[in-house]
Amino acid sequence: MSELFDDDGPEPDSAAGNAPVFSVTELSGAVKRAIEGGFGHVRVRGEVGRVSRPASGHLYLDLKDERAVLSSVIWKGTARSLATRPEEGMEVIATGRLTTFPGQSRYQLIIESIAPAGLGALMAMLEKRKAALGAEGLFDPARKRRPPYLPEVIGVITSPSGAVIRDILHRLRDRFPRRVLLWPVVVQGERCAPEVAAAIHGFNALPQGGPIPRPDVLIVARGGGSVEDLWGFNEEIVVRAAAASAIPLISAVGHETDTTLIDFAADLRAPTPTAAAELAVPVRAELIATLGAAEERRRRALARLLAERGQRLRDLSRLLPRPEMLVAERAQRLDEMSGRLPRALSGFTQGKRLQLSRSRAGEFGPRLLTLALTRKRSELGRSSAGRFGAHLLGGMLQRRQERLGSLAGRLSPETLLRRRADLAERLVERGTRFERAGRELMARRRERLERASRLLETLGYQRTLERGYAVVREPGGALVSEAERARRAPLLELEFRDGTVTVGTARPGAPRRKTDEDPQGSLF
Repeated sequence: MSELFDDDGPEPDSAAGNAPVFSVTELSGAVKRAIEGGFGHVRVRGEVGRVSRPASGHLYLDLKDERAVLSSVIWKGTARSLATRPEEGMEVIATGRLTTFPGQSRYQLIIESIAPAGLGALMAMLEKRKAALGAEGLFDPARKRRPPYLPEVIGVITSPSGAVIRDILHRLRDRFPRRVLLWPVVVQGERCAPEVAAAIHGFNALPQGGPIPRPDVLIVARGGGSVEDLWGFNEEIVVRAAAASAIPLISAVGHETDTTLIDFAADLRAPTPTAAAELAVPVRAELIATLGAAEERRRRALARLLAERGQRLRDLSRLLPRPEMLVAERAQRLDEMSGRLPRALSGFTQGKRLQLSRSRAGEFGPRLLTLALTRKRSELGRSSAGRFGAHLLGGMLQRRQERLGSLAGRLSPETLLRRRADLAERLVERGTRFERAGRELMARRRERLERASRLLETLGYQRTLERGYAVVREPGGALVSEAERARRAPLLELEFRDGTVTVGTARPGAPRRKTDEDPQGSLF
């Protein structure tokens, strides 16, 4: 079959006429065997062009440079294990075997491994991914939240065997010990991204009040490394999980100079894992000192307020009038009324008793009743003689006589005297009750007066005099509260706790000097 690929040019017509005839399938198979046998495994460097991901799971892509395009395919099993998934525009080095696809008369590269062509390709892919995720708003500062000031539970997503978890626990123990939940993950390699994303989703899925406490803040941490080592934290699945976390998340991946895409999606970014622990909790000693200072300020403010209110109360109490002046007039009137009350009650009772005796004697006396009865009988006889028969008149007269007899019995002198005695007894009883009520009223008024007197004594200026003060008056009794008025007065009366002293003032304009015996100076 080598003659098919002879470079000497076309065969002469005589030779072409003797050449064997191949079918299309035979010729395609011969080309396939020649290409696979001639090249075997190759490494190709180029830029990823069109990328197609059908439902079958295979990847179809083009590798190209400025002059040619090479069709390539990555089978499903290989695509699942790739460390770097090819994206359009990425410069890569692909390793595989060259073959043909007879169905379309083309050759293609079956890729077995693919890697970015140097750090520049990784950074270009990183920038492209960052721009795409940023356009979706995953890095928007408005959606970021501050972690709680003092979380109860802290969730840490990192490797359980590295120094990172020990640094975080040590820093938390020094600052403010808190409960820590560790979700172990692989922090490098192909399993890094899916495990970190699953840990973030797992912590967010914990229910409030469940058997495993739900963290108040999350820390995703890893030590330093190269760009390839930290690449798992640049994967889209990790960035979306961090942005969707309902629990505030602190990113602490790498050292201070390392930057990954999870740093932009997290609520806070810490330069180191130790700094992440410092961002998560305050310093307990500083917090205790701040609370102590606030408590001391509160106590001083309360003491100052009480002192000011007490001084204000004392100032107002000095402005109150003397209690005895408030109740003196009422007490005098009460004494006068208490002296007149027994006499008034006795006179009132006697007058009512005499009035009752006179009214009963004038209206219901026996003589007056007898005359009235005789007059009614005469009128009845005269009126009934012309109208009614003797029988009817006799019956009516008998009934009237019975009624008059009953009235006469009720109005007899003995009955009247008995009723008058009852009324007199009731009147005496009313007078006694009235007198007793008067005494009780006097007792209550006297008790109120005593209480007012005690209050007056408590609030009076005499208590102020007992503390060393004095009241300055003119000889006429008028109070003197101005120094100029005191200088003009020839005499002044000074009232002390135990008496009054009359003094003369100094001559107007006379100099006053202080002495050792009188360090305060003299007012006179």
